[in-house]
Amino acid sequence: MRKRSKRFGILGALVLAACSTLSAAAPTITPPKAMLGFDIGADYSVANYTQISTMLKKWDEESDRLKVVSIGNTAEGRAQYMAIITAPANWPKIEHYREISRQMARATVTPEEAAKLAIEGKATVWIDGGLHATETVNAQSLAEMVYQMVSRTDAETLRFLDDVILLMPVPNPDGVELVANWYMRNEDKEQRSLSYLPVLYHKYVGHDNNRDSIMHNMPETANQNRVMFIDWYPQIMHNVHQTGPAGSVVFIPPFRGPFNYDNDPLIPLGIDEVGIAMHRRLVSKGMGGSAMRTAAPYSIWFNGNMRTAGYFRNQIGILTEIIGNPTPTTIPLIAEKQLPNVDWPMPIKPQIWHYRQSIDYMIELERAIVDYASRNKETLLYNRYEMGRRAIAAGSQDSWLTTPKRIAALQEAAARGTGDGSDLEHSDRERSRASLGATGRSDAVVGAVTGPLPSGLYDEVLHDPAFRQPRGYIISADQADFPTAVKLMNVLIKGGVEVHKATASFTVGGKTYPAGSYVVKSAQAFRSAVMDSFEAQDHPMDFAYPGGPPVRPYDITGWTVARQMGVDYDRILDGFEGPFVPVGFDLEKPPVAEVTGPANPAGWLVSHKINDAFIVMNRLLKAGADVYWIEAEQTVDGRGLGTGTWWVPAATGVKAVIAEGAKSLGVAAHGVATAPKGAALKLKPARIGLIDQYGGSMPSGWMRWILEQFEFPYEVVFPQILDAGSLNSLYDVVLFPSDTYSGGRGGRARAGMFRSPPVETIPEEYRSMIGTVTADKSIPPLKVFVAGGGTLITMGSSAPIAEDMGFPVEDHLATTGEDGELRPYTSEEFYIPGSVLRVKFDNTNPVAYGMPSDGYLFFDSSPVFKIKSDDTIKPHSFVWFDGKEPLFSGWAVGQDLLDQGVMAMEASVGNGKIIAMGVEATFRGTPHQTYKLLFNGIYYGSATPVTLE
Repeated sequence: MRKRSKRFGILGALVLAACSTLSAAAPTITPPKAMLGFDIGADYSVANYTQISTMLKKWDEESDRLKVVSIGNTAEGRAQYMAIITAPANWPKIEHYREISRQMARATVTPEEAAKLAIEGKATVWIDGGLHATETVNAQSLAEMVYQMVSRTDAETLRFLDDVILLMPVPNPDGVELVANWYMRNEDKEQRSLSYLPVLYHKYVGHDNNRDSIMHNMPETANQNRVMFIDWYPQIMHNVHQTGPAGSVVFIPPFRGPFNYDNDPLIPLGIDEVGIAMHRRLVSKGMGGSAMRTAAPYSIWFNGNMRTAGYFRNQIGILTEIIGNPTPTTIPLIAEKQLPNVDWPMPIKPQIWHYRQSIDYMIELERAIVDYASRNKETLLYNRYEMGRRAIAAGSQDSWLTTPKRIAALQEAAARGTGDGSDLEHSDRERSRASLGATGRSDAVVGAVTGPLPSGLYDEVLHDPAFRQPRGYIISADQADFPTAVKLMNVLIKGGVEVHKATASFTVGGKTYPAGSYVVKSAQAFRSAVMDSFEAQDHPMDFAYPGGPPVRPYDITGWTVARQMGVDYDRILDGFEGPFVPVGFDLEKPPVAEVTGPANPAGWLVSHKINDAFIVMNRLLKAGADVYWIEAEQTVDGRGLGTGTWWVPAATGVKAVIAEGAKSLGVAAHGVATAPKGAALKLKPARIGLIDQYGGSMPSGWMRWILEQFEFPYEVVFPQILDAGSLNSLYDVVLFPSDTYSGGRGGRARAGMFRSPPVETIPEEYRSMIGTVTADKSIPPLKVFVAGGGTLITMGSSAPIAEDMGFPVEDHLATTGEDGELRPYTSEEFYIPGSVLRVKFDNTNPVAYGMPSDGYLFFDSSPVFKIKSDDTIKPHSFVWFDGKEPLFSGWAVGQDLLDQGVMAMEASVGNGKIIAMGVEATFRGTPHQTYKLLFNGIYYGSATPVTLE
């Protein structure tokens, strides 16, 4: 029997308890102005989250259509409220309707039963508001939509209530509170502005809260996705944003391509249908200015947005981008946008645009979605079931995924074969698998046949048995960093993926796995989410025109979470069974690890391969214990503990910390009777300064969150502190995350990205944050800091700061032009947006201790270096490319140009160290495998070389 989450029952009890007090007649509903002092959408006025939640609770008391529930807490500890709206007559059966939604989404019934349930059930629709808090229209329109749904009595509204269950949460309560208060702080209405917000509008990740549905790291993301993928399973979700394309009012789907090949084809078709219904409603009411497809860059490839994550779970996700601001704005006159076309059906006159106009548009768009759901509820429910049923069927038998690389292989087979593909050897197929790799161009297969091909090649190539999709994945408990494997399982669980665990050892394909290993079968309704997590993404070659520049994707193109996390897993191509039980949807904990060895050991050895060992070590260092990295890898019972094996001598309090780490974190420790000998580094606690700037850097925010997860103490450093010097008295390590340095070559923190506001316009408490990191003011004190023994770590697009610090390097991704000067490659020559690439790690270098010799990293138009000879500074590379085809997942043009390029290096400078990593080692809290590069770097600079005797 399927295990239900505790939260499902608690929320259900709350809802059912409300039913006993429902009245037949709707009472008078207090209008917003009576509580706010202004109408929703009034110019120069924005309600904050406290006011919105107060209104929701008031309407909950007054209406028998509404129940307000908390779906969890935010990063700052606020309750995250969701309004549930439906007809009074539906409330007594609300749990039944939710169960129907679950059964259809999970495809747990027969087609005949599903047809009946589609008639009996209610459509469930998610509409949010306020994810990106500076896009203020959306939280305000959410409150207005709730008010109208509980107060209006027209026939259309009553039909909506009868047929539909509306779920309406505020996705970012902390940000909505912050932004509204910032705007409203000025008593002079005409002086109010959303500009110069001092901090990120999410405590850690700001705008990236809409990139977090791959990992579900932030509490708000986990709260929301539990509702969508575990508790309620809405068939449609609408995620609202700003701002629309210039000259328009709002962008509405259909989207441009590509759509992700893992998605069921009913997803793009469903998106198109709902989007067209939204356009049609606006146009029918004479509300022009809607745009679609090529009017904006939005596609349906990426998995990670709130709306796109649902595509991998058979949910229709709608994005809108509307204009509007509490301060009146203007719709400009753009000549070409005044001519109607299929993507701009009804142009709008240029005009002054008021806040309420945007609210009115949003209400009509929301009503269009609810109207579609009302009129098509049976189709929505049954299609959700059908997509799930097809996914289960695909995972239960041999199945294949057609991708651009497989089409390239097909064309190569036709060019090389006899007509039936019979002479295509397997080695040729292996080469064709990467045939687009070296150049990355769609014309990579020389002599590719166009037009009709021999039909026999369909089975020969596209259904080649070697390229079957896995029936499932086994994540063995017998791997070096099993606690991180458990974290991967929790990523899947938070996204509604069904995970199993082995209750006893078992054998599959001749390999035996221990009890406690995890199994993820592909035969489940959310199969797309499974495949997306373990398999490589193959983004199509997308160019503006043949031979032209690549078309920039909406977001990253490859992610493959399991690879980025460094988890070992086996792809099982044939059906398999074993002693497996479902784990349900409560998060897993790592198993208690062993603390082995004598009762009174000389000390303990701990594997450097385990990420969470850094938590244990931070606790030990905080307690004053001695901690070492041993240069030579140590072994226990024949198993290596990684280069830089941790050594912790026995001392007062050490055993308790070691035992707690084994119990709560799953970090094993191995006691030894005699201390090890040899070269080692003795660690000391590090005073960490983390660079940030006024307005907040998302990479810096992500790094704050990661440091807190692993219990590294840190202090945020703003440019004024940096430029003042005397850094050695404050910090041992200064961290420059990606995008925090705009100077030098390749800096991606664009001019104006971190704007310093006029000092007199902001409160005193934020003035110390003003300033930017510059080469002329910031580099000199950093040079003094490093020369005095400090460690400087630069990452991602900030890595070129190393050049300004004197590193003898140049751009690896450049060629000598006709003038004899280096010029960067053009995008036609080299282009790799966010993708996962294969690299080499030198794990004998302390910054790469515990890493594999071959692994993966996340690359996002990252800087790549070539080290030049120099007698003063001698950088040592510890991450580099080796080969012509490093692409594993995503999209690469000219990937062969990366060969031998350096991604990370370190050098001693004076008494200190500089560690420069083009690696996006902490990108969006995903690449757990490369976290060690940051953690090792923090300790390495201030560690003391010793010889253990």
